[in-house]
Amino acid sequence: MKGQEWYQADNVAEEYDDKRFSRGGRLIDRREKQAVLDALGPVDDRSILEVACGTGRFTVMLAERGADIVGLDISGPMLQQGRQKAAAADVDDHVEFMRGDAARLPFPDDHFDAVLAMRFFHLADTPAAFLAEMRRVAKEQVVFDTFNRFSTRSTYNWALPMGSRLYSRWEVDRLLDGAGLELTEATHDWVLPYGFYRKIPNELAASFRSIDTVIGGTPLGKKIASVSYWNTHV
Repeated sequence: MKGQEWYQADNVAEEYDDKRFSRGGRLIDRREKQAVLDALGPVDDRSILEVACGTGRFTVMLAERGADIVGLDISGPMLQQGRQKAAAADVDDHVEFMRGDAARLPFPDDHFDAVLAMRFFHLADTPAAFLAEMRRVAKEQVVFDTFNRFSTRSTYNWALPMGSRLYSRWEVDRLLDGAGLELTEATHDWVLPYGFYRKIPNELAASFRSIDTVIGGTPLGKKIASVSYWNTHV
């Protein structure tokens, strides 16, 4: 997986949320969390696995809403950040953080009601194998996101330190077919790339986000959106 060593550094874990979700990045955080909630629906008493949970942004949010959730990540420092968030939110009894490999999930078949992976597939070197594992342990639902090939992200992806794996709709359809998953809903967003929002103040970002949303609501906007959220069922 791309960036595996980088993600496991202590300083990266400690600074991760501040660097990505401060300033205009707050809009990104709110939108991603809403996308997860929209896809999963009510989570009270549902068992959920979050693959590549990182610092536990989504893990803790879902636990606060009553989910029984396991957050799995390969980075010990990232998991420690998640544990601190869970303790601060007083949801320790709903959350378990585990270090593990997404290519070999340590759970039996059909173990979770739903499996979630956000900000993961752009780093995946073998996406079909990862998605097949997620489907294996899911009884009902698999939710994930991708960065899109024909989008603004493609114009600067080459300049990123680790780059990103970009997906066309055809590639996603092929992944779903290979994993035996049926698409329930696809949502496409963010005409302007994430990196742009992170560089500007939150107040200014809100104005650009309004423009972004208007363009994104058009047929052209949906075609050039940089991010897609995929809600699938088993």
